[in-house]
Amino acid sequence: MAVVENPKHIYEPTPLQCGQAVLSMLSGKSVEEIVALVGTERETTLKDMKSALIALGIEFENERKQAFDESDLPQIAMLSLETPHCWHWSLYFKGKFLDPEYGVLESFPPSNRRYYWEIKPNNK
Repeated sequence: MAVVENPKHIYEPTPLQCGQAVLSMLSGKSVEEIVALVGTERETTLKDMKSALIALGIEFENERKQAFDESDLPQIAMLSLETPHCWHWSLYFKGKFLDPEYGVLESFPPSNRRYYWEIKPNNK
């Protein structure tokens, strides 16, 4: 499976499903399918996220990088954000932040530290 060409924003069905929502947006699969794939309805770990990307056939850079502003980001990135309440997964896709909690944003959701893993666009 490849990264969807034009992902649709999905709000996390529960406050603990930001990772599942990000994987759903990237793959085009439903959140329920992603829950079954990762094996949890609760928080997802980095290991869960990477295993799911591999299972979905979505290529990514394994190296975690820090982002200080939008110019640090590649075209597509899976974001791990330290928010005021917890660590949170989000998606950056070609200039837009598709955040499972906050919606579609022009800039990072509220966060203190920001890390990302580059998602490889589909090879044509």
